[in-house]
Amino acid sequence: QVQLVESGGGLVQAGGSLRLSCVTSGSIFSINAMGWYRQAPGKQRELVAIITNGDSTNYADSVKGRFTISISRDNAKNTVYLQMNSLKPEDTAVYYCYLKRLLPPDYWGQGTQVTVSS
Repeated sequence: QVQLVESGGGLVQAGGSLRLSCVTSGSIFSINAMGWYRQAPGKQRELVAIITNGDSTNYADSVKGRFTISISRDNAKNTVYLQMNSLKPEDTAVYYCYLKRLLPPDYWGQGTQVTVSS
């Protein structure tokens, strides 16, 4: 059974930093990309950052220069990280790990709450 397990969320003051991690488990083939989405209350889920299997990255304009996505590949286990610096209250959201395969299905983590206080 495939699972994406996130960790690293929490409460931080504005200007602070957090590092999110997402570890895959189970047999996953044909990974195209992994990334992070977020959803704030009353808003649609939005892409934060994504990294392809060729290590190309893409970021939402709102996080460029503050967030960094990276990935570690170790045999059958993949871990994707999101380093978040200079956090702002508007970064408050539930952050979801996302895994995109070349063919469906794709996979989502359960979400981890990030709260930034002003």
